[in-house]
Amino acid sequence: MNRRFQKTCVILISAAILTTGCHPQQPFFFMEDGDLSHYLGTATEIEDPIVDMQPLDEVLRATRPFSSDNPPTRKNTWSLTLEEVIHITLNNSKIIRNLNTATRVNGTQPPPVSDGILRTTNQAQVLSVYDPALQESNPNTGVEAALSAYDAQFQMSSTWNKNDRVQNSTSTQIANQLFRQDLGSFSAEINKRNATGGRTFWRNQTIYNQNNNGFRREFSDWDTSFEFGFVQPLLRDFGVQINRIAGPRAQGFGTNDRARTPGQGFNGVMIARINSDQRLVDFEIAVRDLVSNAETAYWELYFAYRNFDAVLAGRDSALETWRKVYALYIVGARGGERDKEAQAREQYFLFKGQLQRALWTLYSAENRLRFIVGLAANDGRMIRPAEEPTTADTRKAMRWEDIVSEAMVRSPELRRQKWEIQRRELELIASKNLLLPQLDVQGIYRYRGLGDSLLDRNATPTFRLGQLPIPTTAFGNLLGGNHQEWQLGFVFSMPLGFRREKAAVRNAELALMKEKAIHREKELELSHQLADAYRELDNTYLLMQDIYNRRVAAKDQVDAVLIAYKQGTATVDLLLDAQRRLADADSAYFRTVVDYNLAIRNLHLRKGSLLDYNKINLAEGPWPNKAMFDALRRARERDASIYLDYGFTRPRVISRGPIWQGGDAGVDDAGSDDAALEDETAIDAEPEFSGQIEHESFENQPAPGSDRTATISAGA
Repeated sequence: MNRRFQKTCVILISAAILTTGCHPQQPFFFMEDGDLSHYLGTATEIEDPIVDMQPLDEVLRATRPFSSDNPPTRKNTWSLTLEEVIHITLNNSKIIRNLNTATRVNGTQPPPVSDGILRTTNQAQVLSVYDPALQESNPNTGVEAALSAYDAQFQMSSTWNKNDRVQNSTSTQIANQLFRQDLGSFSAEINKRNATGGRTFWRNQTIYNQNNNGFRREFSDWDTSFEFGFVQPLLRDFGVQINRIAGPRAQGFGTNDRARTPGQGFNGVMIARINSDQRLVDFEIAVRDLVSNAETAYWELYFAYRNFDAVLAGRDSALETWRKVYALYIVGARGGERDKEAQAREQYFLFKGQLQRALWTLYSAENRLRFIVGLAANDGRMIRPAEEPTTADTRKAMRWEDIVSEAMVRSPELRRQKWEIQRRELELIASKNLLLPQLDVQGIYRYRGLGDSLLDRNATPTFRLGQLPIPTTAFGNLLGGNHQEWQLGFVFSMPLGFRREKAAVRNAELALMKEKAIHREKELELSHQLADAYRELDNTYLLMQDIYNRRVAAKDQVDAVLIAYKQGTATVDLLLDAQRRLADADSAYFRTVVDYNLAIRNLHLRKGSLLDYNKINLAEGPWPNKAMFDALRRARERDASIYLDYGFTRPRVISRGPIWQGGDAGVDDAGSDDAALEDETAIDAEPEFSGQIEHESFENQPAPGSDRTATISAGA
């Protein structure tokens, strides 16, 4: 029977295994009703956040872009000078936009507007006018954050304990075997770090004790004390300089003060100041590049117009020639042979295709300028440069020695690297301070008071035979000044060997050497960039002269061949070739004119004078009224205070003062300059539009930008 039962079980188990298979099974529940509406089959979903921001009017109200089937008219042209373009750009640039300036409009392929902010996932890479203020207000690395380490701190604590215990006692009295107690503790403290690395504090501590101890004279009492104390380092962490570089050492008081650990970085006021200065340099570089991009987009749009004009003139001449040859072809006259008619027709369609591409490039260049300026993609107006590029010889006014000297002083990249060197020098000073032993002097002076009440003035003293009366109040006993205590001592600690400290000093020395080597490398790189820019300026000017002469020669050739063709002494292929050469010479000439102006801009860009060249000053934005009120109060407090000379402990000067930005006014009055930018004003559009811009004669002119003045402010 047992064997049969065993066989039956084996068969049933085998059948169950074969029918279910080797895969996981859901458990069985008796109360399951099949309603799984609460079950979510996904862990994450792409959702849309709730942010109440209306789209820009420049985006919503943008009209259909200009194109071949939607051309602008004569009445919707907006003529802008370079000064006006820079003016509007600075007003519309809360976020610093960027263009791919390496791609030039060459009449063959319009470059994209921008790689842009849409692809930027790291928001720290997005530069804006708010960045200097963000750094200044950074709660971790800003100046105010570093100064907050010296703010007075108020601490308070209060606890209440109820104790009820059985004691291990041989006494037969129940009172001695059970210990019952009400214990309360209250503490209040104000402490402050000072500039020399020490700490001062004031503390009040009050303890209430009520218990059944038979040896106590009073059933309950109040014990209160006031303490005044200080802790001052004498070797490591002593002095204003080390504390302004590294900040105060870790929190903790008395013998619990923790020594600063080497290699964990420094975050003092001077380091925070350098962080702010470097961020200001980053802002200056961003504004400079923005102005450079705006000027590039402006002159590239100018060339797009001129290139369109050259191709349009070539198309018109090719059309006129084709008509003449076609007329001869119809009547079968000499000069109207089929191959000549096909050749003239082929050149016409060649220019027509080039004209279509030139128009496409023109619209794209105008769109690039709109983007960098911060305007809508299309507002019904077609921007047209109203300023002519200079053809004056500026090489004589730019001596190589002066350019190099000015670049070494004004280059923002070199200035930023100098701030990094300054940081490393300060960190080296702080690292050397770690080689000193830790020796602190500390002292406490204390007033104590004891009473059966804390503040009850109506209580009466308690008298007992053979004992002194107990004061009725603890604070009354304390204010009597009969119970005073003091403590004075030294705490000394020193690692044997200073391995980590010596490694930190060596590391700081190597970091300083590296930053100095980077500075020298940047100087070398800058000199090569200046050489390229200077060479480009000279080359583009000479090339502009040569291509201008080529253009004149091509025009003379067209006139001569046209006369010969009419007289029957020249064939049509010579005329077509001459017309094509003239169109190429026209486009090449204006390309070199634009390249020459961009070379002037590039030289100012490299030597750090581009903002001065465009009369742009950088200044702090306006303060809110509350900030002005607080600053005035601080100034009055400082005026009423007593000046303390820190002597040899005073930190050394790390700045030469505000940089010179050019012009007659310095940085201090740049913000109040009469030429500071106002709100964007409407610029009258000249009601002219022509597919062809007249070719004015280019004589020697003063360099553009000589009368431009603007101020851009960093957000406060």
